[in-house]
Amino acid sequence: MIFVDNGNNYDASLNIALETYLVENRLVDEPILLFYINEPSIIVGRNQNTTEEINQSYVDEHNVQVVRRMSGGGAVYHDLGNFCFCFIKDDDGTFRDFKSVTEPIIDALHKMGATEAALEGRNDLLIDGKKFSGNAMYAKDGRMTAHGTILFDSDLDETNNVLKPRKAKIESKGIKSVRSRVTNIKPYVDEKYRDLSTEEFRDLILLEIFGVDKREDVPELKLTDEIWEGVYKLREERMGNWEWNYGKSPDFDFEQSHKFPFGFVDIRFNVKQGVIEDARIYGDFFGLGNIKDVEEKLNGVRYERQAVTEALADVDVNKYFGNTTLEEIVNLIFA
Repeated sequence: MIFVDNGNNYDASLNIALETYLVENRLVDEPILLFYINEPSIIVGRNQNTTEEINQSYVDEHNVQVVRRMSGGGAVYHDLGNFCFCFIKDDDGTFRDFKSVTEPIIDALHKMGATEAALEGRNDLLIDGKKFSGNAMYAKDGRMTAHGTILFDSDLDETNNVLKPRKAKIESKGIKSVRSRVTNIKPYVDEKYRDLSTEEFRDLILLEIFGVDKREDVPELKLTDEIWEGVYKLREERMGNWEWNYGKSPDFDFEQSHKFPFGFVDIRFNVKQGVIEDARIYGDFFGLGNIKDVEEKLNGVRYERQAVTEALADVDVNKYFGNTTLEEIVNLIFA
């Protein structure tokens, strides 16, 4: 494994563009580890409806950046008390296997005193029943990134201020608020680590993962001017683009949603003269394919069960959504 230093850049759009570039461009044959810290920002999942996930007036008033990432999952709040880790490698069949990719982080935290930290549920790291890390994945053309957050000294109250969690998702977890189920890891590590800055704590995690005592002993991939040029171009096309981060959506006649074990799915469409138009699929599920493929299958199809079933018959629903069946997706459309 080799480390990529982002140059202590704190711009969420640039950091996520860098991560995406490293996935979509094979620069080395070995796995890559990337860390970054973002200034206050909301990072929206690939398939989410941004306007329904965030408190736009608060975001505008407090200059919170909004960036859509390439992976699925839900919206998360980042600030300078949180750092992100990304394991970028060939897709070796571990997509959706969060246990294998979070073990190095958990092992490092255990060595620093947070011995109860563990992966629980679909993709969260918890301690004392509270979440301190959310994780997601993205794969393209045989390459993938498995990334997550580590709440070290984050302003947890801001999560409630900037996000609008869906009632169905909150109720399914049996909790009253986002704030009530998250925690910083800082109080759980050994006392000698509690006065560290986020950067200092991040750097110690780095040393633990590579099993070295000094930063200069960490093998590193140097980013050339050519690489940075590609990263900035990618940011301009996607992560720094309003159309990418928000996107326009028509008004919908039909809105059907359900919280499945694999994630939340929200299907919307219009029906004109009995035919489906403007199909959109939102959610926090982890899909390997581009969900637009499924949307296009629905557009132009008669709004009747048999026609929709036939239109989606050749769709690998496990690839696009997770552990589900065609019948479950069709049932949602006609709920």
